[in-house]
Amino acid sequence: MKLSQRVLTVFAVTAILGTSAVTAHLVASPSVRAEDTVPDTLPLMFKNNSQRGEQLYIYVLGTSLATGRQGWADAQGHFHEWPAGGAEPTAAPDASIPGPAHGQALTLNLPKLSGRVYFSYGRKLQFGVTSGGLVQPAPQNPDDPNRETLFNWAEYTLNDSGLWINSTQVDMFSAPYAVGLKRADGTILKTGRLKPGGYRAFFNSLASRPGGWDKLIQTRSDGTVLRALSPGHAVTSGLLSPDVTDDYVNRVWEKFATSPLTVVPFAQQPDLTYVGRVSGDVMNFTDSSGRLVTSFEKPDADSIFNCHKQLDAQNDQVRGPISRTLCAGYNRGDLLDGVAEPAPLSSRSAQDESVNEYARILHEQMADGKAYAFAFDDVGTRESLVHDADPKKAYITLDPMN
Repeated sequence: MKLSQRVLTVFAVTAILGTSAVTAHLVASPSVRAEDTVPDTLPLMFKNNSQRGEQLYIYVLGTSLATGRQGWADAQGHFHEWPAGGAEPTAAPDASIPGPAHGQALTLNLPKLSGRVYFSYGRKLQFGVTSGGLVQPAPQNPDDPNRETLFNWAEYTLNDSGLWINSTQVDMFSAPYAVGLKRADGTILKTGRLKPGGYRAFFNSLASRPGGWDKLIQTRSDGTVLRALSPGHAVTSGLLSPDVTDDYVNRVWEKFATSPLTVVPFAQQPDLTYVGRVSGDVMNFTDSSGRLVTSFEKPDADSIFNCHKQLDAQNDQVRGPISRTLCAGYNRGDLLDGVAEPAPLSSRSAQDESVNEYARILHEQMADGKAYAFAFDDVGTRESLVHDADPKKAYITLDPMN
């Protein structure tokens, strides 16, 4: 089977800047401060509490922050560039690191990269290289050679300003894990852990939702549940109806045709606001002086779940931040709850509807309520991310599926 044509040109961690597409979680890495002295590599304790008996494989892949080149790291943290690729994907060198058995741990060295730590059970992952970059697994593609493999990944950026590491479900929810880091004072920050029984509860709840949400779940021929695709992939793959969000969007349009929507895109700048009003087929936003700054057409399901197209988040200081905030509001289904976005989590009730059932269930099943279920789930700091400017150790812990 052919390798998927999903080519990654920049690796990075979802939470730092956000993005307008599911397939490229970062557009940049954090700024570097010359006075910082983060070492060239950081220990990563990779612990296997999965209760699974298959051989585990680990991969550290990313873009070197020193050279800007893509490659992989071995267990010692030495960086190796991928070979040059051609127009068609060719097999990448084997970058796998044998992982620890259940109940054991392995300490690796993470180099300064913006990248991902993949892991797979029982089978090695197949990567490819082309002239455009690395070809990653894409289980939404029926012909992807990794579709039958149980795998997942965490995302991280390590640079002179510290470590950012997060769990992610932007593309899919699969084999569970938690991430963490140790600070200089010995305290440990952690996130990404499910509630007890949360793994099964997620799949059972998703399968019971009307409207075709059960179609997001992929199983192997032996009955093993492999993953649930994100609704962004499900819509573009035809698994979810393209009109699944239409009713909600129509009611949002009706509401803000007669009342204003206030958007506060930066938590650290509460006085910087924009006001949106619907006029015909567009929602127009004005600044505090009443000047029109940007407009949005009615978004379809693809735009909402993937935070692009009608909700394109440009890398600027006006449209992009407004778009990110709107995208979060649509996915969380809280645009009808009040008059300002982002809406506080405390304003939600059990009776509030959800547009993105996948995201809602994920957040419900997380021990700390935090997840990265869509591209801008960091709006309102609801993302499963930890960061420290002077980290001493990183952690990835694989959790059981039972």
